[in-house]
Amino acid sequence: MSTEKRNALGKGLSALLNDTPSVLPNKNNDNRPSVPRPVSEVDSLGSISEIRISEIEVNPFQPRTEFDEQALADLSASIKLQGLIQPITVRKVSAHAYQLISGERRLRASKLAGLTQIPAYVRTANDQQMLEMALIENIQRENLNAIEVALSFQRMIDECSLKQEELGDRVSKNRSTVTNYLRLLKLPPSIQASLRDNEISMGHAKALLAVEDPAAQLYIHQQIIKNDLSVRKAEELVREIQKAPVKKEGKQPEELPYQLKKIEDDLASKFSTKVRLKVNAQGNGSIEIPFLSEDDLGRILEMLDW
Repeated sequence: MSTEKRNALGKGLSALLNDTPSVLPNKNNDNRPSVPRPVSEVDSLGSISEIRISEIEVNPFQPRTEFDEQALADLSASIKLQGLIQPITVRKVSAHAYQLISGERRLRASKLAGLTQIPAYVRTANDQQMLEMALIENIQRENLNAIEVALSFQRMIDECSLKQEELGDRVSKNRSTVTNYLRLLKLPPSIQASLRDNEISMGHAKALLAVEDPAAQLYIHQQIIKNDLSVRKAEELVREIQKAPVKKEGKQPEELPYQLKKIEDDLASKFSTKVRLKVNAQGNGSIEIPFLSEDDLGRILEMLDW
């Protein structure tokens, strides 16, 4: 019996999933059709098996932080009618415990549909492979916002020891595209949060990157939001700023001391959202951390170990 080996092309999941799904032998000698069965200790890794949803833990390397509730509801309704067409992918961590590699959206929708078991590919992967597979699967198949993509790229470079050229090959993007996304992480945290929240577009962000001074970037960003500037208008404003000093009209809010401003920026980076630090002359103040949805609130509370 010969074994076919899949060529690792260095792109996408096919190069990372080293084991090809295998068909389990049907132990029945009759003509009854074989159906997916619960996975056991003797099951071959890489097979399609029915796994209890309660035994699957969420992938800790998942780059996506938000899921469209309506899209999940639509997928859940489809699963109720048609079943889950595309299995999720997991790795086995113990006899009755699995860790999700890819397919969190399908897993969530299956829970909403009331399923107790779900078809899954069982893989073998270490933590680095888990991270790389999760990031590539999401970048290629999900509509991540620009900041999530940029953070995913950066994680692949830092944690998977990839160069930008190698990263481009893995995600099927040229180096300039990868570079443009990574540059977004050099913007002030408040602008990154604004891009993540779709208050500004990728085009606006590219215009802001043409300005080196962070203070000027923040001023232009404020004008984009305040006046609902198009990308073209934002680019014109950038050119004007670069030609002459910015003249700010009206009374401006007092700048926070450097130490407090740094704390505000660090908190914004930590929670991936806008954070406002308010301090009065007596030293009293407050910290405001806005959230976009119940899921986003849950994400923040989890980070606070609530």
